[in-house]
Amino acid sequence: MQRGHNILDAIKLLHERNSSAKLCDPAPSGEALANILKAGLRAPDHARLTPWRFLTIEGSARERLGQLFVESAQAQAVTKSSDSPSEVELSRLSRKPLRAPLIIVVIAAIKDHPKVPPLEQILSAGCAAHAILLAAHALGYAGIWRTGSNTYDAGVKSGLGLSGSDVIVGFLYMGTKEGPVKTLADLSVDDYCQAWDGS
Repeated sequence: MQRGHNILDAIKLLHERNSSAKLCDPAPSGEALANILKAGLRAPDHARLTPWRFLTIEGSARERLGQLFVESAQAQAVTKSSDSPSEVELSRLSRKPLRAPLIIVVIAAIKDHPKVPPLEQILSAGCAAHAILLAAHALGYAGIWRTGSNTYDAGVKSGLGLSGSDVIVGFLYMGTKEGPVKTLADLSVDDYCQAWDGS
């Protein structure tokens, strides 16, 4: 009986996980954060390459990340010979990391392997990111997976200490849900799945 109850809880979790854009303290920490990150380590992993790495950013380090976003935007403008971002735009960029008390940067640490191309390793890191969000939800926390131009920017990668072959899969903004839960459409499996009869 207990075993079935746990299965139902797991299915309910998978069906109900939702992104939360408005996040506040507390963020997961200590044992809770360790358990959340450990969930990411169970991602599918062809050839056991463990192609994922995580950076946790909190406190004043979020302000430094915002400054890194600003510096990156300014450098991009020079490289592309385009207008420099306005003060309003730069201020908005600098405040982005302050939208949550904790940010987990999920990185695909790409390794050369004859049977596991980079795409598979990036997908594995993406699975790790999803597992982190699910584990956070299970423990009563909330989060949202953010990308945007900073995810793909070489200057941001360098500023975070990543190598040239590393790929930022996303910035997971984590904390406690603030405000109402957004309503998601109730999707039908039949709209997205069909049987293949071999013909």
